Amino acid sequence: MSTTAILKTSANKRLSVKAQTFATFAAIVGAVAVPQIFHILGAVSGLDNALGETFLPMHLPIILVGLLAGPYAGAIAGLLGPLASFSLSGMPRITMLPFMMIELGAYGLFAGLLRNVKMPTIAKVFTTQVVGRVVRSIAILLAVYALGNESVQVASIWMSITAGIFGLVLQWVLLPLLVYRIEGLKKYES
Repeated sequence: MSTTAILKTSANKRLSVKAQTFATFAAIVGAVAVPQIFHILGAVSGLDNALGETFLPMHLPIILVGLLAGPYAGAIAGLLGPLASFSLSGMPRITMLPFMMIELGAYGLFAGLLRNVKMPTIAKVFTTQVVGRVVRSIAILLAVYALGNESVQVASIWMSITAGIFGLVLQWVLLPLLVYRIEGLKKYES
């Protein structure tokens, strides 16, 4: 398959501002609610925050909204989701909040930019994951080396990748299924 064939966009209609706003709000609510389920399960099981770090539940609604509603909805939800979660629950920790906002903002933006690109959804998810992790890594390196922030360790880059492997795989499975189902419902309604 040629590069131009891959980059051709599909005929997805652009969502109205009202629909994008609703999708953004729903993703922010999801970015607060879904991790709380994992935190409760972690507290009950004695694993504390390990479930959230392993399954990356906040990433799911952000990448999903980008894939379905576009880059604006994805980026805004990605930036505001962690902030709303921190405001309501104190999670993520204050030291990680800016990095989560940057990473999830990148996830939402890049998933949205790939929304109409003709390629398998799993490839869109994988590309989004790589770009988001690279953006987060750059932000951490800037904080550590350029700003002299000693509360964040460079080793946290590798640790977050290895700790979140199950979450990345979960996203490869769930997100294409959700996009397929939701896009199928939209076609059925038309």
